[in-house]
Amino acid sequence: MLKEHMELIDAHFREEGISRRDAIKMFGIGGAAALMATPTAEAVAATSSKKAKIVIVGGGLAGMSTAARLTRALENPDITVIEPNEFSTSYQPGQTLVGAGIWTNEDTLYKRDDFIPEGTTIIKEKAVEFDPENNKLKTESGKEVSYDYLVIAAGLKLDFSQIEGLGIGETITSRGDDTAVRKVVGKNGITSIYFANGATDTWTEMQKFVADAKSGKKVKGIFTDPHTPIKCGGAPKKIMYLTDARLREAGARANADLTFYPNGGKMFGVPEYHEAIKNQFEARDMKWNYRHNLIGVDPEKKIAKFKRHWEEKGTWDEDLEEFSTVKKSVIVEKEFDFIHISPPMVAAEEIAKSPVGSDKGWVPVDKETLQHVKYPNVFSLGDIAAVPMGKTGGSARKQYKVVVDNIVAMMEGKALEAKYGGYTVCPLITSIGTVMLAEFDWSKKPTPSFPLDPRQERWIWWLLKVYALKPMTQIGMLSGRA
Repeated sequence: MLKEHMELIDAHFREEGISRRDAIKMFGIGGAAALMATPTAEAVAATSSKKAKIVIVGGGLAGMSTAARLTRALENPDITVIEPNEFSTSYQPGQTLVGAGIWTNEDTLYKRDDFIPEGTTIIKEKAVEFDPENNKLKTESGKEVSYDYLVIAAGLKLDFSQIEGLGIGETITSRGDDTAVRKVVGKNGITSIYFANGATDTWTEMQKFVADAKSGKKVKGIFTDPHTPIKCGGAPKKIMYLTDARLREAGARANADLTFYPNGGKMFGVPEYHEAIKNQFEARDMKWNYRHNLIGVDPEKKIAKFKRHWEEKGTWDEDLEEFSTVKKSVIVEKEFDFIHISPPMVAAEEIAKSPVGSDKGWVPVDKETLQHVKYPNVFSLGDIAAVPMGKTGGSARKQYKVVVDNIVAMMEGKALEAKYGGYTVCPLITSIGTVMLAEFDWSKKPTPSFPLDPRQERWIWWLLKVYALKPMTQIGMLSGRA
């Protein structure tokens, strides 16, 4: 019955549409508030009378949600959040919508101080030195902070410096100082939605691209996906779908060539979603070339340089009784009028190079308990945690509950029974009005929350993405309830 009803609702909205006002009523703040007003077993953590000093490095969605839930879980909470950015709780998933002109930057902008849980201490600095052997760290001003438990939720950084020709020598965060990057990204058709101002500039450059196509000019759009793990792995495809949608809206799609250049060899790690996306690309005449890593851009000539790589069969190994594999690569150049760059992404340098970091930069944790592999009283979640998947807000929604439950268990002297199952959700925007809600976990199989085929693009998921997820995040997660 539920499936039938949802199918009917989806079909109705797809045919009849819905006003922004009605959508907000149904799926927006009112609906989210009603949802949050009714506590559930999942929403209310167990209460503990134990006391411990807990320090959280990072005050974004993952860190501040953890602080809020710990405040609810402990009778005598002693929580400190270390976060220098006053806009750290801004809604990053909305930057895709900003990049296509559906939202503005103001729709995603939230102040950190509006979400500090009551009784939580905030240190408005960066943590720069870590001494986990002695349970302490230092901030950039030299302030020493001790802890009983440490939670690392510092997110990640965008490393445009790995791309030659841009003249960028530093890493940035989504809401940090982007002066150096913005001198080149956001001009000459070079764009990126991965930082807030970049998303605004993407819309400006996209409009120029669409106008050129509408004037009759044959134009080329390039969309990249790097060789590093990235947050919201669907975003490079989302902005491509939305560019396609804007071109069609203008009646100019026939004049534009759109090509996706991912470093990997698949559209998506889950086979069912991989096939669905391939079919969607083919239906929209959007092209793709696998195993291309963007290594350089010439802003003046508008040329993108890729390292195209593949593997070939090598010589026969007598000992292993198999053929060796030989890695091959060649440099290729592609002209563009519009390019969306998904930059390489890394952990913050001060964490990556510290004792709590790793050779690859990410904080090494058990993928289920989210406990540090070396330091038992250290946990990590969100984008910076070294787990096989899970760099999305939907993943953080599952992870922060695990971290809180396991810290409370340790305080109570109990075993760590809370487990993160690898849940990840990607509301893959496929047009202005449709979304494919891709949910999956460690099994790399679809794990839909609703009784509908998750491979199908639906209008109802567009309503969820555009009107419901933001208030559910701001009201639910950042209060420690959702």
